[in-house]
Amino acid sequence: MSDSASIAPPAQPGSWLRLSWPWRITWAYLSFMLFLPIAALLVKAGSEPPAEFWRIATSPIALATYNVTFTTSLLAAALNGVLGTLVAWVFVRYEFPGKRLLDAAIDLPFALPTAVAGLSLASLYSENGWIGALLAPFGIKVAFTRLGVWVAMVFISFPFVVRTVQPVLAEIEKDVEESAWCLGASDWQTFWRVILPPLLPAILTGLALGFSRAVGEYGSIVIVASNVPFRDLIAPVLIFQRLEQYDYAGATVIGLVLLGISLVSLFWINWLQAWGQRYQAR
Repeated sequence: MSDSASIAPPAQPGSWLRLSWPWRITWAYLSFMLFLPIAALLVKAGSEPPAEFWRIATSPIALATYNVTFTTSLLAAALNGVLGTLVAWVFVRYEFPGKRLLDAAIDLPFALPTAVAGLSLASLYSENGWIGALLAPFGIKVAFTRLGVWVAMVFISFPFVVRTVQPVLAEIEKDVEESAWCLGASDWQTFWRVILPPLLPAILTGLALGFSRAVGEYGSIVIVASNVPFRDLIAPVLIFQRLEQYDYAGATVIGLVLLGISLVSLFWINWLQAWGQRYQAR
C-alpha cells in the first residue's frame, strides 16, 4: 500500500460545523419537547416521600384503573392483531371496487378527533343506537360499560396493525406461496411456515404500537364509558379527575406509573424492530 493511500485526506474547512449543527438542533428539540417534560414529571413525583408515593401508586382505585386500562388495551391489541392482519391481506392481495377509498378510510381514527370518535361510538352503541338497540334484547350493553372502553380502544388502535403489516406483506412475492403449493403444502402450512415468519415482526410491532396508543387514550373513552371507579374507569381519566380535585401529587404519581409502562413498551417496540431487521437480513 502506498504512503499516499494510507494518509487520510485533510478535513475540509467547516466540515465539523456542517456535521455538528444537525446534532445540536436535534438535541435542543428533544430536550425541550421530550426530556424536560419527562424530567419535570419525575421531579414532581419524586417530591413525594417514598411511602406516600407507594400509597398513591398502589391505592385500590389506582390498581383498579391499571387493571381496566392495561387488560382492556391488551385485549383490544389482540383482536386488532388478527383482524388487522386479515384486512392488510385483503388490501394487498385482492382488487375490488372502492379499494382506494376503503384503504384511505383505515387512517380515519388517526385524523378523527377523539372526542368525535367517542361521541360517535356512544351514539352507535347506546341502548337507542343502531347497534346498541340490536344488542339490548340479548342483555348486552356496550356504551357506558367496560365493553364500551374495549370497543373504543379497538377503534383508535386498529390502523396501527394494518399499516405496519401492509408494506411487509406487499414485499412478499405471491410466487413464494405458489411454490409452496406446488411442493404439496396446504394453505395452512403455507401460511404458518412461509407467510407468517416474515410477517411476525410487523404484526408484533403493530400490536405494541396499538397497545401503547390504547393505554394513553382519553378523549373517546371518557365519553363512551361511565367512568365509575372499580367498573370502567381508566388511568388517564383518573389522572384528569385528580387534577380537577387539585390533587397534583396523585396525578403525577399515577402519570409516572403510566410513563414507566409506556417506556417499557417503547423499548419492546425498538427491540422488535431490530429483531425484524435482523430476520429480514438473513
